[in-house]
Amino acid sequence: MKYFLDLLRPLIELNYRRPVTVLAIAMTLAILGASLAVKLKIDTDIANLLPPDNPHVVALDKLRDSIGGETEMDVAIGSPDFQKNLEFAYKLIERSLELIDPRTGNLYFNRVEFRKDTEILRDYALYLATNDELDELVWYLEDEIEQAKIQANPFFVDFGFEDDEFDETTNMDRFKQVYDELIPSEYPVNVDSTVVSIKFYPSGSKSDLAFLRRMFIDYGTLIQELDPAVYHPDMKVLYGGRLKRHLTEIESITNDVFNSFTTGVTSVLLLVMFYFFFKKYINYKRGKIHERTHSLWSHIIRMPVSIVVIGIPLVLSLAYTFGITYLVFGTLNTMTSVLFVILFGLGIDYGIHFYARYLERRSAGDDVLNALLFTYDSTGSAILTSAVTTAFALFVLVFADFRGFSEFGFISSLGIMLAFLCMIYVLPAIITIFERFGFILVNRNSVADDYTDTVHRYPFSRTLVISGFFVVALVIGFNSYLSFEYDFGKLEPEFEEYEAFRTFAGNSSSGSRRNPAYIIADDNDQVRYIVDEIRARKEFSGVKSTISDVEALQERFPQNSSEVRDKLRRIDEVRSLLQDPFIRDQKSDDLDKLRRASKVTRPLDINDLPDFIRDRYLTKDGEIGRFVTIYPAVGLSDGRNSIAFKNEIAYVETPDGDQFYAASTSVAAAEMLELMQTESPYMVAATFIMIFILVNLAFRSLRWSIISMIPLLVGLAWTFGIMMIFNINFNFYNLVVLPAILGIGNDNGVHLAARYLEEGRNSMWSVLKSTGQHVSIGSITTMMGFAGLLFTSHPGLYSIGLVAVTGIGMTLFSALTFLPALIQWLEDKNWIKFYDQPIR
Repeated sequence: MKYFLDLLRPLIELNYRRPVTVLAIAMTLAILGASLAVKLKIDTDIANLLPPDNPHVVALDKLRDSIGGETEMDVAIGSPDFQKNLEFAYKLIERSLELIDPRTGNLYFNRVEFRKDTEILRDYALYLATNDELDELVWYLEDEIEQAKIQANPFFVDFGFEDDEFDETTNMDRFKQVYDELIPSEYPVNVDSTVVSIKFYPSGSKSDLAFLRRMFIDYGTLIQELDPAVYHPDMKVLYGGRLKRHLTEIESITNDVFNSFTTGVTSVLLLVMFYFFFKKYINYKRGKIHERTHSLWSHIIRMPVSIVVIGIPLVLSLAYTFGITYLVFGTLNTMTSVLFVILFGLGIDYGIHFYARYLERRSAGDDVLNALLFTYDSTGSAILTSAVTTAFALFVLVFADFRGFSEFGFISSLGIMLAFLCMIYVLPAIITIFERFGFILVNRNSVADDYTDTVHRYPFSRTLVISGFFVVALVIGFNSYLSFEYDFGKLEPEFEEYEAFRTFAGNSSSGSRRNPAYIIADDNDQVRYIVDEIRARKEFSGVKSTISDVEALQERFPQNSSEVRDKLRRIDEVRSLLQDPFIRDQKSDDLDKLRRASKVTRPLDINDLPDFIRDRYLTKDGEIGRFVTIYPAVGLSDGRNSIAFKNEIAYVETPDGDQFYAASTSVAAAEMLELMQTESPYMVAATFIMIFILVNLAFRSLRWSIISMIPLLVGLAWTFGIMMIFNINFNFYNLVVLPAILGIGNDNGVHLAARYLEEGRNSMWSVLKSTGQHVSIGSITTMMGFAGLLFTSHPGLYSIGLVAVTGIGMTLFSALTFLPALIQWLEDKNWIKFYDQPIR
């Protein structure tokens, strides 16, 4: 490291001789980087956090390419008068399909889904039934006939056995469920028919946020123009649904990131400003009054100077970092979106150390160049060690398959190193310019601090060490109380407008089957094999199965003439049973449905199916899709259910050795959760190992490497203890900050241990009064950067800030209390050993 610093030392002199040129070049590059950075968008698609070659991601991409990924805009119209609701709905549909996007000149909507023509489906309900469903119907009718014959016997006595009746009801209920799914009501309405729903399919992509904003604004204007109250005074119209929730979520995250950045930056800058004013004030009070070069008022009005001096190179580094991020990734994900504020809090530390040491040298009487060179030689090595340690610790995450880790590691480590370079090789130019214009004032009357005149033994060392290790033991013993949050719903913000829409619309805007997964096959035989295999898995798991149902068009709609003949033969069998004298005259709505559907004697053409049902089975190209639809029997908002469902249907291998993987957003989320949980221990372990290697290279002593890192482990254990006490859970958002806490928290112990070795035995008290102050300010600024996330409305982002602030705070507290106590205790035991080589 010293060789690297010596090699680039001439840049400091260049900063002094050509400060304007250096700053101009840096600013030009920053403008270029900022022009790229502003193009970054936040991608909230969970599937994009997985590697692109993940089989489930590949399957999901194939699904979207073949079937499409249209996201509809839901509209709910409600009033006590059903006919008025319909009247307004048809008028709204007419005007909506004429609505034009002024930016592009295109229609806002491609198509609409409202009234369902179900008459042909009522005629062909049996034609679209599967063989298993037809078998159940045949069994049901045969049982009905048998029961009718028995009851017609004058010697029949009913003893009340219900087993057969239970089976009959079950068979018929299955048909009724399928019938209701296949043949829904004519209009999508809620339970009491007071709310009707319409689905509009936008012409633009849901990733085009500007398009969505224009669409929702213009649609709101349209509804106001139509004035629903004219149709009924109590009529209420809500629109948006999940599509508007998607836009609201992205805007919410963007606003949260901006607000947290503003809050974090403001608090950090204020802290830095008052910190440097305090240091100058202490210096101002030293010495004799007549020797004071500048008045106190002169220092007060220049309080913002420190912010500008340190802030400019930090802003430059952020522009470089996110400009490169755009070139490498193109987007930010939910986890990396918070790195603006985090890198601000991290990067400013290096400027604080450099500028503080520079002011000390200027106060001691050095001119600008000598002060810059001395600061570079003395502080540069420590700053470089800190930056490299933190950056390398985070860079380990790059090797993770989970992109939440890998992209976070790449951007954060890149940002840290660029912040270091800007603070070391651009900050001197800014200092030189400010010195030439007289913006930096220094009183040259300070009396050098001599903390070693009085020896203070660190008190209660043995008690603190024992207490610290006792707490660690308690945390280890009760580690089972440290839990992981699986409920995705608790990690997402609540959107009142969306919840109000759901409550208002009831079940009118969605069917009973939700969140299905799909498996795409290559031919019809594979489709049938996959269906049979998934059904076999469902039967094998029994009541524990996470599968509700599985279907494919190939088993409902005959694919060739042979299958057509077989299906018509099965329908004829049902028709014959219905004509049996014992049940022919029975009156029942269910039997009437069967009688109507059993009249079919000719095949149904696929093109005669209503659009609303054809769309379930056809590809975007209008071809019959070769895919299997699998419906979950459990709620997938719980990550454990998602993982169980994914594992049960993950993939199917045919006898020929072909493998087909399940695809859906829920499957991708479960895969992401499993991958993150699998990789997290390895990433944390790899980060710790990397830190230890770097620290050992810096100290060149195994003993002191261990001593300096013990506070990190103790502080981490204390962090876990606080999380257990206050029921703070890990989740797939905040797990990413664990390696960051290791990299950041490690610096405290390293700086304190290194300074202690420089000062010698019995110097820990004085080390805390000097270096302890610096590491405290550095950690606090970083904590303030993360603390901005505590003011967000997004629970996931909030959890990142909460765990980070707690972890960094505890590692700092451990370094300031446990480490001095440990060193003092080791001194008392005469186990402390020094070496002559300086730490570089």
